[in-house]
Amino acid sequence: MSLLLKQDPLVTGLSLYDIRGAPGVAADISHVNTHSDVKGYEAADAASALKGAELVIIPAGVPRKPGMTRDDLFNTNASIVRDLAVACAEHCPKAMICIISNPVNSTVPIWAEVYKQKGVFDEKRLFGVTTLDVVRASRFLGEIKNTDPKDVKVTVVGGHSGVTIVPLLSQTALGKDVKGQQYKDLVKRIQFGGDEVVQAKAGTGSATLSMGYAGARFANSLIRAMNGESGVVEPTFVKSPLYKDQGVEYFASNVELGPEGVKKIHPVGSVSAEEEELIKACLPELKKNIEKGQAFVKA
Repeated sequence: MSLLLKQDPLVTGLSLYDIRGAPGVAADISHVNTHSDVKGYEAADAASALKGAELVIIPAGVPRKPGMTRDDLFNTNASIVRDLAVACAEHCPKAMICIISNPVNSTVPIWAEVYKQKGVFDEKRLFGVTTLDVVRASRFLGEIKNTDPKDVKVTVVGGHSGVTIVPLLSQTALGKDVKGQQYKDLVKRIQFGGDEVVQAKAGTGSATLSMGYAGARFANSLIRAMNGESGVVEPTFVKSPLYKDQGVEYFASNVELGPEGVKKIHPVGSVSAEEEELIKACLPELKKNIEKGQAFVKA
């Protein structure tokens, strides 16, 4: 992802931070002949890494291994995200925050609760990056239809794990006629596409390259909006009123981005009977994931 961001002409500076290796990666990437400056920071130097940041992307944590769900990562990644939230609250409280660390359904609420405790929470500046679900839906539907995926746009709503991932295939011309078993298989592949990568890597990790691509893509959209471009819309997991009456405080849907972050949360829109059922299955699981994250910080 750092390499992709180094190639983005809208990025003026990259600050890489990790528990080990960041200075070396930064030195390597810094030789790429684009205009952005790159610096790397060791584990003890979070303050320097974050000071002055306008946008922070959080891909930290351990990857999944075969047989693990994203929720299995909770115990390790929850603490990592909490500690990074504390650091950002102190050193860059106004930055846009893009959370990739799984389980996103829980780590976004964790971040929000830490910021609330610190008195710096702004719901418009906190995003769960669900773009990989959108990228997968586009790619997998494009394969079925023998169409260039870049021309296939699929809105994906809900959350970012398993049954909480709801692709709205009926809202795209190429997807509305996918029916029967082919429809079921496509939905399952979009929901559990990450498992393909986990199994193929045979215990050495999960989706990092495609996730890096998706993270860089979302960051580019957000920076364009921050720079004043209008009409930038991306599905993303944010504090949302759409299903608040059902106890679901965070939900991914199409969001218009703006200079201050979230500009407008779009409704889910017209959905098929099958998609209605997918949303019904999504909501209780998503509610449970959100509450688990909130409870972790409040404990």
